[in-house]
Amino acid sequence: MTIWTTIFLLLGGVAGGLLSSIASMASLASYPVLLAVGIPPVYANVTNDAALIWTSIGSTISSTKELKGHWKETWFFTIFTVLGSIVGCMLLLSFPSSVFEKAVPFFIAFSGIMILVSGKHNTLNTEKQSTWLRIVYLGTLLIMGAYTGYFGAAGGVIVLVILTYITNEKFIVINAIKNVISGFANLVALIIFMFTSHIYWLQAIPLAIGMFIGGYIGPAILRHVPEKPVRIFIATLAFVQAAYFFYTAYLR
Repeated sequence: MTIWTTIFLLLGGVAGGLLSSIASMASLASYPVLLAVGIPPVYANVTNDAALIWTSIGSTISSTKELKGHWKETWFFTIFTVLGSIVGCMLLLSFPSSVFEKAVPFFIAFSGIMILVSGKHNTLNTEKQSTWLRIVYLGTLLIMGAYTGYFGAAGGVIVLVILTYITNEKFIVINAIKNVISGFANLVALIIFMFTSHIYWLQAIPLAIGMFIGGYIGPAILRHVPEKPVRIFIATLAFVQAAYFFYTAYLR
């Protein structure tokens, strides 16, 4: 790699870290950056996952205030996303890249719609939720863990939506919890990919450094921004990313 490629990856990582910690959309920046330096799509996804973990580490360190008193439920939710992530990794390694590329735009577009819908949803009293409804929500977390292992782009957005329906917490707290559980799902995926796929470590390292920086800065920015504009921003990015991947999968 040249010094300019390294800088390009570092800056892409900072942008990805900011987008991940604020909008759950790291791959809007990081995935195209890896493609731009010549990494094939499936391997770019795996390499992206290796770097994404550092976003979660940075955002978790920066979000200790929001996470205080919420670690028990955070670990509980993490169990479901981690189990799902294992399934998603197996799917990614079993299906051809053409299937992988053509399914992604629809997952991302759906996530954009859901983040807007959940914003109109009144806070639930989770103590009054029926057992079967809570099981459905937790099952959905399991499915999103699988999606995180399979691709991950905008998966955090849907996790954010699910947590909105499961907990009574403020948006900034839910976002902090999301960053933690998504990080563990990515960690499990990375461990599996280390033994079953190929990671471009030389490119992943500067990307990871940038993601740690962006992930640390993101929560501090989020504390000073109203929830509604953030939701609109997240949804807009989701639709832009969906359009990009639709173009690359079907029209190019």
